[in-house]
Amino acid sequence: MRESDFSGSTFNGAYLEKAVAYKANFSGADLSDTLMDRMVLNEANLTNAVLVRSVLTRSDLGGAIIEGADFSDAVIDLLQKQALCKYASGTNPVTGVSTRKSLGCGNSRRNAYGSPSSPLLSAPPQQLLDRDGFCDPATGLCEAS
Repeated sequence: MRESDFSGSTFNGAYLEKAVAYKANFSGADLSDTLMDRMVLNEANLTNAVLVRSVLTRSDLGGAIIEGADFSDAVIDLLQKQALCKYASGTNPVTGVSTRKSLGCGNSRRNAYGSPSSPLLSAPPQQLLDRDGFCDPATGLCEAS
């Protein structure tokens, strides 16, 4: 996956364990619910990517471009998360969530060691549900079909 262009792609629920994606372009990609354990993402472009509930344990994001990326409820090693918080910026155009907020930057309690286990807090962002057409506009209820 080195230096590949995956911009705008959908990897929703994919298994990318131990993949090497050095300088890969994931800008605007949907990486929600993706298992990215021990993945090499050095200098990867994650601009405006959606990484909601992704598992990034023991992954290396050194030098990754994360402007506008949404890491809400993602599981990321604490040291990696602290490194990303040093330069995190932007707001994701799909979910409307700030990159810093999604990483839990500046908040020592929320997301300190990973994602919350509450299913209510771990629900997909409304914008993603609406985009996929799973929500009934009349009732506001969403279901997978």
